[in-house]
Amino acid sequence: MSELAGKSAIVTGASRGIGAAAAKELAAQGVSVLLVARSTGEIEANAEEIRAAGGKAEAMACDVADYAEVAKVVARCREAFGSVDILVNNAGLIDPISKLADSDPDDWVKVADVNYKGVYFGLRAAIPVMLEQGGGTIVNISSGAATGALEGWSHYCSSKAGALMLTRMAHVEYGGQGIRVVGLSPGTVMTHMQVSIKASGINPISQMDPAAHATVDRPAKAIAWLCTEDAREFDGGDVSLRDEEIQRRAGLNTVSAIPFPNR
Repeated sequence: MSELAGKSAIVTGASRGIGAAAAKELAAQGVSVLLVARSTGEIEANAEEIRAAGGKAEAMACDVADYAEVAKVVARCREAFGSVDILVNNAGLIDPISKLADSDPDDWVKVADVNYKGVYFGLRAAIPVMLEQGGGTIVNISSGAATGALEGWSHYCSSKAGALMLTRMAHVEYGGQGIRVVGLSPGTVMTHMQVSIKASGINPISQMDPAAHATVDRPAKAIAWLCTEDAREFDGGDVSLRDEEIQRRAGLNTVSAIPFPNR
């Protein structure tokens, strides 16, 4: 039986891509999952798929850029499943891709609201509950873009950099009180985000062969592994799936490291 069996989790951005795959992987390991996204259509279908396979899942609409909505999600997870053991801050945006001087200020800020403020709101809402129950694990989906500037991605790179510091700060402030916080940089992954990146034609990532991107099951399995005791040594850090040792530890077959950062 999985070490995670009987725990509960919130996964944001769970309509598709890494979030949907992570929710299904956690459920397969016996975790009760609350799937979260801005609209309910796809997350309802994903939750139903989990339930059909014998797992426990609910879906709930939430804009992670709105703290009141995030707080309601945390409350619902505790109400439905009895605890909030795991939070996966996965929701993220990159559209529209443009250079700074060409960017739309309103659109630029919307990306920052989700990628940066959304992580803060998740931490702020979940940590008090986790402290009260004696512990919990938070996985923030990070990116190599947090530490490497890429043309056209000023909103994405800077917001991911801010989120990386939130991971470190949460560990410094609560790591000694049973709260585990860790970042995961999954590398380039075959998600809808890659379609937008390809279409932009900006920076080397857009020139990559789509076949070079990893499938979503890889970061999903890594997320589940980061929630286990075996990964505790990485708390407060930012784990990269381009690292072959991390791939091995997460139970993945190693693949050649992809030289470009992205989620």
